[in-house]
Amino acid sequence: MIKLTDVSKQFKDKRQLVKAIDYVSLDVKEGHVVGLIGENGAGKTTLLRMLCTLIRPDEGEITVNGKDIFEQQESYRSSLGVLFGAETGLYNRLTARENLEYFASLYNMSNHDTKNRIDMLAKRFGMRKYLDRRVEGFSKGMKQKVAISRTLIHNPSIVLFDEPTTGLDITSSNVFREFIFQLKEEGKTIIFSTHMMDEVEQLCDDLIMMHKGQVVYEGELETLFANENSRDLNYLFTSKIVRGDLYV
Repeated sequence: MIKLTDVSKQFKDKRQLVKAIDYVSLDVKEGHVVGLIGENGAGKTTLLRMLCTLIRPDEGEITVNGKDIFEQQESYRSSLGVLFGAETGLYNRLTARENLEYFASLYNMSNHDTKNRIDMLAKRFGMRKYLDRRVEGFSKGMKQKVAISRTLIHNPSIVLFDEPTTGLDITSSNVFREFIFQLKEEGKTIIFSTHMMDEVEQLCDDLIMMHKGQVVYEGELETLFANENSRDLNYLFTSKIVRGDLYV
């Protein structure tokens, strides 16, 4: 389980301190798919960057299975897969295979394990025909498949995404959705931020709503729908902001 306890983070902006995360506490259950929604500036990206140890909270604690993620940073990162935005993080002059081999080497994977993992991912995402072509000529959908494979190359148990379908066409977005379903079947813990409410309804077990650095709702998606007698997430999000509901 991922647990945040009274976590806060602030940044300096034009000589003013802006609180991006305002004493947030929440739990993410192992094996669940969690949607993270909120307006731009709500704190979603800051929260995800803390979860992947890129930045430290000013206050509070983040633990996985009871252990502080910053005290076990190396082992924790080895269990983590991260894909931020529509940026693939790939090297255009390398082939898809060479990109995956490079990232596998960062996790100290053996040549044997790397080959088997690449073969499996290439089959899963239909990449065999272009696995040995340079990435620079790929379409967005093709690059997204390689980026997804890069995220999964070391078989992480926790996967984080920050608006992964931004700027993608329908086909590429569907690649991502199919990927989430497959990871869910494997029992992986997934947290992703999105502005696409239909993605949340289709893919998520749980939901975290954020507004101005605070959590407006945390819990099961179906419980929210039942309590509010509505399945319109846009309406529910807006109404909770207006009512000022916190930690419902």
